[in-house]
Amino acid sequence: MLRTSGFALLAIVLPLASPCWSQELETCTSVHFAETGWTDLALTTETARHVLTALGYETQSDMLGLGIIYESLESGSIDAFLGNWPLAQVEFQPYYDRNAAIVLGDNLENTKFTLAVPTYVAEAGVKSFDDLAAHAEKFGSKIYGIEPGSNSYILDMVAAGGHGTQGWEVVESSEQGMLAQVESAVDQKDWIVFLGWAPHPMNTRFDMTYLSGGDDVFGPNYGSDTVRTVARPKFDSDCPNAAKLLANIKFTMDYENTGMARILNDEIPASDAALEMMRKNPDLVYSWLDGVTTRDGQPARAAVEALVK
Repeated sequence: MLRTSGFALLAIVLPLASPCWSQELETCTSVHFAETGWTDLALTTETARHVLTALGYETQSDMLGLGIIYESLESGSIDAFLGNWPLAQVEFQPYYDRNAAIVLGDNLENTKFTLAVPTYVAEAGVKSFDDLAAHAEKFGSKIYGIEPGSNSYILDMVAAGGHGTQGWEVVESSEQGMLAQVESAVDQKDWIVFLGWAPHPMNTRFDMTYLSGGDDVFGPNYGSDTVRTVARPKFDSDCPNAAKLLANIKFTMDYENTGMARILNDEIPASDAALEMMRKNPDLVYSWLDGVTTRDGQPARAAVEALVK
């Protein structure tokens, strides 16, 4: 989801070490993930942890802010992060430029990431970014975002007065905080404009409309993006088998939307939701095992079959 004439991502997808290993390095016994509190990332990280555990690795995941995640990747205290949305994290591009973080692969394609409103607001005349300014009073001149570090393009738009938003406030909180604000507004039929994205069960939880006309802010096709799996420097050479698995993992919209709904709507733990989705999609899981073994060099399929059956 790049701007049409904006920057080009300079991150280089680094080649993984040869899959012809018989045993993972003795020093590579565990994989340490980081999360931000996003529901999609909770689901995808727990999925990866389940597979790695079945292959003989120990895993852990820490909840950290985006800035700390990238500092931790550079220092080597975190191994991997499955939530790199390039548009949402443009400020962290310098880490890739200096190889302080590496890209293992893409894990989800054709996402959306742009501003949205409840459909009753769209039906009242707000269907485009250019419609916001005329209704500033009804919106309280506020745009609701998520965690600091994920709202850069909105902040840049407001700072530049784009689409008549000079003087507006970008309210930064968290995914859950923003969704609670949207739910409250919808219950009262109040006007609200917020950061929306897919995959996410917000798309079925709320009757919502993505705003057109934001290509200069979020890029074409409603900020279509590709989510990437990234890692610390040398993770691919230190842990080639684990890195190969993480590079192979690619999710579908249905996998993430359904799993996230189980977490948010049904309030089941992310680990349980991930295991449930893996058992509903065994062929997808098996497709991730190409060129992968257990940590001690045994066939991966047999180890993972025991998990997803």
